[in-house]
Amino acid sequence: MTTMAISAQQVNDLRKKTGAGMMDCKKALMEANGDMDAAIDVLRKQGQKLAAKREDRDATEGLVIAKVTADGAKGVLVCVNCETDFVAKNEDFGKFANAIADIALNSTASNIEELKALSFESTTVAEKVIEQTGVIGEKIDISGMEVISAAKVVAYNHPGNQIATIVGFNKGADDEIGRQVAMQVAAMAPIAIDSDSVSADIIAKEVEIGKELAIQEGKPAEMAEKIAQGRLGKFFKENTLLNQDFVRDNKKTVKQFLQDADKDLTVAAFKRISLSI
Repeated sequence: MTTMAISAQQVNDLRKKTGAGMMDCKKALMEANGDMDAAIDVLRKQGQKLAAKREDRDATEGLVIAKVTADGAKGVLVCVNCETDFVAKNEDFGKFANAIADIALNSTASNIEELKALSFESTTVAEKVIEQTGVIGEKIDISGMEVISAAKVVAYNHPGNQIATIVGFNKGADDEIGRQVAMQVAAMAPIAIDSDSVSADIIAKEVEIGKELAIQEGKPAEMAEKIAQGRLGKFFKENTLLNQDFVRDNKKTVKQFLQDADKDLTVAAFKRISLSI
């Protein structure tokens, strides 16, 4: 049986389409008798096999990408994971993560499942993730997606893309002011916008912790509830965005920082994804 000769141009074309290594591309083309589409299918099947083998691996490294539409009305956060820091820093992996974030930004997807069902080149995002598992040789996954729509949305990507944030404002805001608040969210990890937006479950948990702490400190049990309620103020100040001390000037809160720029300006929503926290 005669084996079809595969040209360097064919190998290069397949590599550009898939990102697979030169030898993997050549083998796939040989198996597909030079048929480009069939060779792509061969590489995808290899990715599926490898993905199945690595299903139980931990993909805790990766990149978090924040992007905003040109009109500033919508922002997305997408976390694409891999197994090692080495792969996370690879240029091709970075391009892949950014491509998925672009797809998310330019779609109506609101969660990971909807994102994975979207088209990516000639396949879906989900299939492309599996394909890249075969190309890269590590488990690849999408572990996080957040979306905000607001009058003004600002994105912040912390250097290294291990943390990223998006913040929505109730009205148009100066880009630098928005960026400062988005950086605050990245650095201080608030759990809510203000005390009114903290869930009842979290408040109840904090009160219970406060009561236990008061009793451990020797306070009378009948006073523990009052003491715990009093400590909620400190909890809200440390953990709600508008009440936090502004990182760039701790003599004012984030709320005061915004009101100094525009008395009606406030945060409508925010999202934060971190690979480490």
